Amino acid sequence: MRQTEKRKMAVHGLDHVNINCSDLARSRAFYIEVLGMTDGERPPFPVPGAWLYLGGRPLVHLVGGMASTAESTGRFDHFAFEADDFDAMRSRLQAKGVAFQENIFAAVGLKQLFFPDPDGVKIELNFRD
Repeated sequence: MRQTEKRKMAVHGLDHVNINCSDLARSRAFYIEVLGMTDGERPPFPVPGAWLYLGGRPLVHLVGGMASTAESTGRFDHFAFEADDFDAMRSRLQAKGVAFQENIFAAVGLKQLFFPDPDGVKIELNFRD
């Protein structure tokens, strides 16, 4: 296989995360109010849902009214976002009553926050110095 063919097949980034929600309105509010995402354009799929945007991209797709497919995700544990302003986000989580775990790795300039969304999907936020 030629080098140019290899490059065409490379994975180069995360496109989106799709979450089947037990309560679409609650999950939509969580991602907007806690993570600061914006609700945006979504194709007219035959099921209710919302696409939530960061930096102009629809990174979190919420789907409501569907049966849980938790078994089909295997050993999926969490997804992570890069973030800014550790102290402000920590305060926001506390103000919203969201339980979280924090890790601080000063030697490598990394702080992390882990917390569940309303359906128990674990989210990781990474703050780099």
